[in-house]
Amino acid sequence: MKGDSWTGKLYNLKEYSTYYPSGFAHLPSFCKLIPRFTSIQKPMNHLNRRDFLKGSSTLAALASFGLLGMDFKDREGPLQVALIGTGWYGKSDLFRLIQVADVEVVGLCDPDRNLLEAAGKLVSVRQKSGKVPPLFEDYKKMLADTKPEYVVIGSPDHWHALQAIDSLKAGAHVYLQKPISVDVIEGEAILAAARKYKKKVQVGTQRKSTPHLITAKKEVIDKELLGKISHVEICCYFHMRANGNPPVEPVPAFFNYDLWTGPAPLRPYDGLPHIRWWRTFMEYGNGITGDMCVHMLDTVRWMLDLGWPTQITSTGGIYVQKEGKSNIADTQTAIFEYPELNVVWQHRTWGNPVDKDYPWAFKVFGENGYLVGSTTQADFVPYGDEKPIHFDLVLEKEQYPEDLTEERIELNAAPATRIHMKDWLNAIEKDILPVSDIEDGHISTASCILANISMELGGRALKYDQETMTVIGDKEATAKLRRPYRKGYVHPEPKNV
Repeated sequence: MKGDSWTGKLYNLKEYSTYYPSGFAHLPSFCKLIPRFTSIQKPMNHLNRRDFLKGSSTLAALASFGLLGMDFKDREGPLQVALIGTGWYGKSDLFRLIQVADVEVVGLCDPDRNLLEAAGKLVSVRQKSGKVPPLFEDYKKMLADTKPEYVVIGSPDHWHALQAIDSLKAGAHVYLQKPISVDVIEGEAILAAARKYKKKVQVGTQRKSTPHLITAKKEVIDKELLGKISHVEICCYFHMRANGNPPVEPVPAFFNYDLWTGPAPLRPYDGLPHIRWWRTFMEYGNGITGDMCVHMLDTVRWMLDLGWPTQITSTGGIYVQKEGKSNIADTQTAIFEYPELNVVWQHRTWGNPVDKDYPWAFKVFGENGYLVGSTTQADFVPYGDEKPIHFDLVLEKEQYPEDLTEERIELNAAPATRIHMKDWLNAIEKDILPVSDIEDGHISTASCILANISMELGGRALKYDQETMTVIGDKEATAKLRRPYRKGYVHPEPKNV
């Protein structure tokens, strides 16, 4: 099994099983997780896509976004779509888009030639035309040659800002995986570019499009069953921190490691960085907080209509898993403060979860009970005599049987991503903001980055002023809002996009 490139994330959910891909012997077992469904993909039945999402929870979700009756397969001509980053999550996002709209993939881009060619074959099976799209190593050449109307970005975090801004400049609407950036000013620059070029950017924080969470918000939060809400806990206890000491080795001919590294520091090559290896280094991302907290913080902000935190503090570090090269925290606590409300994040990549049924979750506490939710379920637990309410996951296996044969698919996330794609297309068509607009994605991403800066600075409180793009009264923290770029790359600035 070949490694994956420019990919997203791997979670230890019930439908996952442990697998040991060749070439990744240096990763611990908890970093080698893929779903059980690894069969060769079969062609879609495109005629059945018109019969869109018949489950009641999904229909309610679509109705809440005004998406009922929207058929993006009936529009004149296919959408001209390009994908940057043909790893696991890039392909997954693209396949979800193909399921809900008439798509012609005009270009695929990745610096790993093996992965790129494999993705081309898979796309030819999934898209209506049956064609293998043009393949590119350089995303700028792809944008110039193919002029896509829509760009899906599934590359590692350190490339997000430059690729998103260049895609917007090229005239494309963008679907951008979270977190949107590795530093705060990158995020400000993407936001500025989206507004300047009047394009819609949907961020891949698809919990807002998750049917059972939409229903839970409507039935519990919006109906004020919790009473006054003054505390929220968000967490992740997955054993997902890759580690080890692989030796430095020659870069294989099929992989352009210099281009993959891009603006980030050039680490000595110690094997393919795909799957979770790149995420275990702060050079390319923001650790577990940047990867996992961003989802749950964004979900809580959406549910409770929260903007920027007034203050952020965080402590943590490498407390337990000290062996190996990984430099991301294995333990971290962060407090995102709002008026009369604290949102408290905690992750550990070791030990037991606090709640085995909700190892990656949010808990919203009110005076009358609490609401707990995850990607797979949600529960309202009353304090008094009210009846508990359980909200089930929608899987859509019958509507989309091809999901069951797609390698490494997150079955629990697929329905949400389909709705998320529909919402993005609807926003473009109606010239409105999508549910996970770039501004919200920036707030959630930047808040997590600020938490990491606080941790790095010994846990001191940080107050970010978006107008001045500074941390109030803290020059040292303000200096960390921009990461230095490698020679040959220019850091984007909001005023110059």
